[in-house]
Amino acid sequence: MSVLLLTHRACLAHDPGDFHPECPDRLRAVLQALDCEEFSDLIRDQAPEATLEQLCRVHPRNYVEAILAIRPAIGDSVPLDGDTIMSHGSAEAALRAAGAGVAAVDAVCRGEVRRAFCATRPPGHHAEPARPMGFCFFSNAVIAARHAQAAHGLARVAILDFDVHHGNGSQACVEGDASILYASSHQWPLYPGTGDARERGVGNVFNAPLRPGADGAAFRAAWAGMLLPAVEAFAPELLVVSAGFDAHARDPLAQLRVREPDFAWLTAELCGIAERHAGGRVVSLLEGGYDLEALATSTAAHVRALMRA
Repeated sequence: MSVLLLTHRACLAHDPGDFHPECPDRLRAVLQALDCEEFSDLIRDQAPEATLEQLCRVHPRNYVEAILAIRPAIGDSVPLDGDTIMSHGSAEAALRAAGAGVAAVDAVCRGEVRRAFCATRPPGHHAEPARPMGFCFFSNAVIAARHAQAAHGLARVAILDFDVHHGNGSQACVEGDASILYASSHQWPLYPGTGDARERGVGNVFNAPLRPGADGAAFRAAWAGMLLPAVEAFAPELLVVSAGFDAHARDPLAQLRVREPDFAWLTAELCGIAERHAGGRVVSLLEGGYDLEALATSTAAHVRALMRA
């Protein structure tokens, strides 16, 4: 099955500084992994910039304008918190990362493709409505979901997040709206300290915390036992995936023991739900993953499953 791959070289220009884990080499590793004969059938396109209207479906206008106004000189940077840093190229990179999700939604909803993967950075799932944090500026997955509703009339969108860190920003953006389901597996305790199973929103939030050291079997059990049944019952018309690969056993920022076959298994399960309820429509956006080798091989496993499932 043809899969759309959206990326943009501007996403390499977001530079949080030496030794920062969310570095441009992450995207280079992903793109190199997908630059081979096995992935020659990918439909490749450039990620556009998100518009102000698209961003403001999720974030207050004054917040969006304040973030985009931060344009440090080349070589300079502005820290927004201890982890979230803007360089000269960060504003355009953030616009492209959000715009990739929007363009992917347009492509799958128009029937041009059924699945898409957005190889962009910075990530987005920690960005709250009016607060950047955790390397994130805009809530890319929620912006994509809101665009599907506003521009294509979809009534129910599911956001599925398997990043090792809980997507506090995604949850905060949708927890009061039953038209969007948010389901997450994540290590706990771990940054940002949210994601307790008792956090349910208006019945649309499903969190599966995993203890440090949990392996692929525990990861699969969390999804098969609670999260996937919740998504199935919701019957989404589109699946938006926050694809973070830092639950991998090699990742330096957490202590889960997930491997490439586990990511491929979950991807195939999500595609199955999409086939049953959403006309096959899946939009996946890159989130975390900080061991370059594990990020590359895990992304390849994920995209391979999008193509084959």
